[in-house]
Amino acid sequence: MSNSEVLSGRGRGKEPVAVVGVGQTKHVAARRDVSIAGLVREAARRALEDAELTWGDVDAVVIGKAPDFFEGVMMPELYLADALGAVGKPMLRVHTAGSVGGSTALVAANLVAARVHGTVLTLAFEKQSESNAMWGLSLPVPFQQPLLAGAGGFFAPHVRAYMHRTSAPGHIGALVAYKDRRNALKNPYAHLHEEDITLEKVRSSPMLWDPVRYSETCPSSDGACAMVLTDRAGAARAPRPPAWMHGGAMRSEPTLFAGKDAVSPRAGSDCAADVYRQAGITEPRREIDAVEMYVPFSWYEPMWLENLGFAKEGQGWTMTESGATELDGDLPVNPSGGVLSTNPIGASGMLRFAEAALQVRGLAGAHQVEGARRALGHAYGGGSQFFSMWLVAADPPTS
Repeated sequence: MSNSEVLSGRGRGKEPVAVVGVGQTKHVAARRDVSIAGLVREAARRALEDAELTWGDVDAVVIGKAPDFFEGVMMPELYLADALGAVGKPMLRVHTAGSVGGSTALVAANLVAARVHGTVLTLAFEKQSESNAMWGLSLPVPFQQPLLAGAGGFFAPHVRAYMHRTSAPGHIGALVAYKDRRNALKNPYAHLHEEDITLEKVRSSPMLWDPVRYSETCPSSDGACAMVLTDRAGAARAPRPPAWMHGGAMRSEPTLFAGKDAVSPRAGSDCAADVYRQAGITEPRREIDAVEMYVPFSWYEPMWLENLGFAKEGQGWTMTESGATELDGDLPVNPSGGVLSTNPIGASGMLRFAEAALQVRGLAGAHQVEGARRALGHAYGGGSQFFSMWLVAADPPTS
């Protein structure tokens, strides 16, 4: 049985996978009131409360985060076992750069789908206030001048390449940032709540990495996200509607290789295609009701709309400009406010997956997309080289 068959719950030995609990912390610039252990326990406890389960109901824990050097705590999963109720239970650590939150959820789902465990707690976190991710991400890259300052310095040339390739006008990035920051106002857990945000304020903010402006970038956040994943029997006992996993996949490619397309990576499009195949999706824009997309710099919304098959090549920016990705558009993108409003790096991908689950459960609160039945969670990391995605739905898989 292939990995994708296990992840999707299809094939011999399958078990449908359901999300029955979601918990997250309030994301802020610095949570100085708690240690890392306190931070992760807060999210995990909320996920268990949502599922109305206890630590004793959890069979295993799967934890993920970004590189250890971000906080300078090596192998934190070892000392976090106590905080997560994992003493005497299997505990796995996952790491795939910025996509880690998504891939961590997929590893947990795999364990349930393969009937290794019945109920799994999965969690991802970051405490950026105890590090300096900007300079931590300023390492020299092979075959390039070591003059990059933060992730924005690496990705800005890709944005410029997209603009050149598609003739996209310069205001598109501001439209995305303005949308996501307004959506964040409806999400009580979001880091940035800019009550006075206007499109003009975004467009007039300082230029950091041409063409990316200050208000078109993600913040540095402390925060954690957790989910409780379970099997069919566990879902039947859930007190609230579950989100059912219909497809999940991971793909990766090297940072640099001959023919690499940094604007629309092959690994990303292949990952999406696999998820759609598993879920029986043939027309993504028509069949998917909401998307939680990993957009750390605003221009990545139109870029990923094309990469994920929602827009034709060169047309992603027109979709954004038309208002289609607004909360009341035909394909709402990042109704939670997304990475542009909340970015605890290790947890950012899991937040996308968890928010997608909340949408189809009808539990997203003020940023709920009306009638959402299918939602896509998307995460990427590294030099646009690691991808993880899942599609969840309100109804269980039919096979």
